[in-house]
Amino acid sequence: MPVARINGTTLGYDVYGTGEPVVLVTGTAAPGRVWRSHQVPALRAAGYQAITLDNRGIGPSGPCEEGTTLADLAADVAGLIDHLGAGPCRLVGFSLGAIIVQELLLARPELAVQAVLMATCGRADALISAMAAADVELCDSDVKLPPRYAAYVQAIQNLSPRTLNDGQRLQGWLDIFEMSPVTPAGVRHQLGLQAIADRLSAYRRVSCPCLVIAFRDDLIARPHLGREVADSIPGGSYTEIAGCGHYGYLERPDEVNSAIIDFFARPRRSPARRMP
Repeated sequence: MPVARINGTTLGYDVYGTGEPVVLVTGTAAPGRVWRSHQVPALRAAGYQAITLDNRGIGPSGPCEEGTTLADLAADVAGLIDHLGAGPCRLVGFSLGAIIVQELLLARPELAVQAVLMATCGRADALISAMAAADVELCDSDVKLPPRYAAYVQAIQNLSPRTLNDGQRLQGWLDIFEMSPVTPAGVRHQLGLQAIADRLSAYRRVSCPCLVIAFRDDLIARPHLGREVADSIPGGSYTEIAGCGHYGYLERPDEVNSAIIDFFARPRRSPARRMP
């Protein structure tokens, strides 16, 4: 994996294929390689170049230290786009990665031509705030959950009833979760970043076409929160995919990939005038 020096830190990234670039930004504690199973092959088959990266805190990228902000993570993505000469480009973000993309669209609008925002929000409601605080408290407590228990909790939080009720599929997920436990200490300062202040009014200044994808059974970024983002972005569009939870891009990859590629294939409109 190549590594670039960006904004005073190191960022690990991968570039797949050729064509118009699509930069994929993932969520809390996740490495960029999560896109490789489904989204990277689909984008390459559609003629795009896929660029993935590891956010700060995920090796080989540098640490996510105390005081790291969403603006820092958005600047990292922008810096990588500049480093690769990939702008203006398309962006895809998931969960925290979608919020990072939203901040990039405000800070560096010239770098984006289209963006897909999955499992996102524009404000932290009571549940998101409680989850973020609880994650930080658990990390700081030094309590280590047994892997089997942690896998079960991760499944309940992130998968749909469709998967939870299918014993064979569920076992596959549980095996993955148990073999690939999240190590909270390494991403301690990513954990609270999704508890954002209300940014919906700021998103009225977003000037590129955006598609918000929500997952109907998502218990973390519940669909109405994504719809709020789509409604706030001028010309924003919204779609909701059934039969999947927070990890919908992995549970229902064919439907998600079709939504992304169909959106990218739409004729591009001229950027909207930025509101003051």
